[in-house]
Amino acid sequence: MGTSTDVLMFVTPVAGFLGSLATGDYIGTKQLVFSGATNVAVTYALKYVVKKERPNHSDHHAFPFSHTSIVFQGAAFIQRRYGWKWGIPIYALSAYVGWGRTYVKQHDWWDVVAGAVIGTASSYIYTRPFARKHKLMFSPALIDGRVPGFYNSIIL
Repeated sequence: MGTSTDVLMFVTPVAGFLGSLATGDYIGTKQLVFSGATNVAVTYALKYVVKKERPNHSDHHAFPFSHTSIVFQGAAFIQRRYGWKWGIPIYALSAYVGWGRTYVKQHDWWDVVAGAVIGTASSYIYTRPFARKHKLMFSPALIDGRVPGFYNSIIL
């Protein structure tokens, strides 16, 4: 159980990253990276400030739970960016990771909930729904008489 949750915690952020790259959603990729960096910074800062002991007494870095902060950050990105069709199964996987770590006595339920809240909030701060869902228009822009690239008509 412990090993499966160690591996599964990376499924959602990796799926979000690869999915955004595969679809050419580079704005989504950037949002995922910013939310991931914020999530990891907040989670690990709190671990070293709070110093809560684990239920199995192995160390004093139980709160917040980094596995759930990472898996829920990826799940929230996928749900927020691409919709509930993808979000529901990925949140179920995330809940399994949280449950699994409490089952093997690595964390208490409040460690799990805190990690999930931090991860989800990190994604909700940066992630906007995918442009096609809102029928955004992309158009060329002339700057100094030349076309440097395409710009959103609405900032994501």
